[in-house]
Amino acid sequence: MGIARGYFLYMYKNSRGRPGRVLAAVAVAQFVFALDMSVVNVALPAIRTDLGFAPLDLSWVVHVYALTFGGLLLLGGRASDLYGRRRLLLLGLAVFGLCSLGGGLAQEPWQLVAARAGQGVGAAAAAPAALAMLTTTFTEGPGRVRALGVWSATNAAGGALGVLAGGLLTEYASWRWVMLVNLPVVATALALLPAEARPERSVRPVRRGRPDVLGAVLATAGIGLLVFGVVRTDVRGWGAPATLGTLAAAGALLAAFAVTEARTAAPLLRLGLLRSRWVAGANVLVFLAAAGQFTAFYFVSLYLQQVLGLGAAATGLAFLPFSAGLVAGTVLATRVVARRTPRAALVPGAVLAAAGLAWFALISPDGGFLTDVLGPSLVTSVGTGLVLAPVAAAGTTGVAAREAGMASGLLNSSRQLGGCVGLAALATVAAHRTGGATDPVALNDGYATGLAVTAGLFVLAALVAAAVLPRRRPEAPGLPDPLTPVAEGPAESSARNRAENRLEGTRS
Repeated sequence: MGIARGYFLYMYKNSRGRPGRVLAAVAVAQFVFALDMSVVNVALPAIRTDLGFAPLDLSWVVHVYALTFGGLLLLGGRASDLYGRRRLLLLGLAVFGLCSLGGGLAQEPWQLVAARAGQGVGAAAAAPAALAMLTTTFTEGPGRVRALGVWSATNAAGGALGVLAGGLLTEYASWRWVMLVNLPVVATALALLPAEARPERSVRPVRRGRPDVLGAVLATAGIGLLVFGVVRTDVRGWGAPATLGTLAAAGALLAAFAVTEARTAAPLLRLGLLRSRWVAGANVLVFLAAAGQFTAFYFVSLYLQQVLGLGAAATGLAFLPFSAGLVAGTVLATRVVARRTPRAALVPGAVLAAAGLAWFALISPDGGFLTDVLGPSLVTSVGTGLVLAPVAAAGTTGVAAREAGMASGLLNSSRQLGGCVGLAALATVAAHRTGGATDPVALNDGYATGLAVTAGLFVLAALVAAAVLPRRRPEAPGLPDPLTPVAEGPAESSARNRAENRLEGTRS
């Protein structure tokens, strides 16, 4: 964390004040969103006992957040382009903070579930707006790479430290603090955001067009149904008629969304954006990496508690080396990408993460932290940090400033969907391996199988990075803009985009 803090101070001192505060606010906001993805998991048994959740209903504390967050990300990203990134970031943080307070004060199960749904709505508005604000504040080059490195480090640290915070707060305070702990972090992000930042001039022409209401409805419903169908496989199974019907309906809605976006003049997601090898490759990569990372967290946490017999606080402490490795990998990736391209860090990072997870797959029922967890934690986390840090830079490379929110919403959606689908699918694989047995030997066998499959996901990510991502950066950001006249030539387009990015950097 000291290294990441050094990078933050460097960016703050070399950004003439206002961009540094934007970076600080965005990093803190991303930290709390990542923290909330994992901090609640360790507290679930205490929540069930205190609020009287039925066993089958308890999973909704986790699933409803994933459902609203994942389902609304594309809409949140495009809304930040249309109505201003700072405005959406403020609104999203406010909603997230208020719902965190409501969850901490909940007295009935439905109240906590409603609060978690509200947290997902707030995060879906703020997360893509935050990333878009960052990419339009810092123009492409070493400055943006370092800024995205700080953003990625706080994102990785938030996800990993959530397990530690959840364990310590649950064991030594109350499960309610896993919700209330968000309040000071949200307040810090709101205080850091510069008041003088204004909505970007490049979004104003888009506001004059007709909003893509149909696309928003289709995308939100399609992604929401997809997440719902996947997360409920823990109860119904993949082959159940309800699961197959839900997934088929989600596929139909998303297909209709694609057709609609190809025809509308002001799309929620311009399909031409996916013709960029950077954008398409980064979204496939983040899907695979999130599936591997979320699943690894899940299996290692269960191994520590159900096989090795550690308590909630000890399990959280056991993740500290993982947190440190993630930050170290992120900082290393930032230095590599500043000199070369995201591809130079993504390929070796995915290979390293795959090696660490393959090592993790050798866990044994009579193992221990030092022999079975520490070594693979460090290798896996450094490799994962090398992947997660550059993928944000890759996914926004060459994107016009006025479409930064669109690209950010797409990247966040891919990350969320990857985590949901990967965790649900590999949990099924592990359960099938155990055959319903609950003894430590059988559980260890199931977790080891799941970790071996996650290693395969990172191998696939390395192959995608090597085959899809270009070896060189584009000379200038210039993906086609739907508002650009057809007669505009390449030289004029490149000059216009460079001027727009310089203007964005001075105004945001």
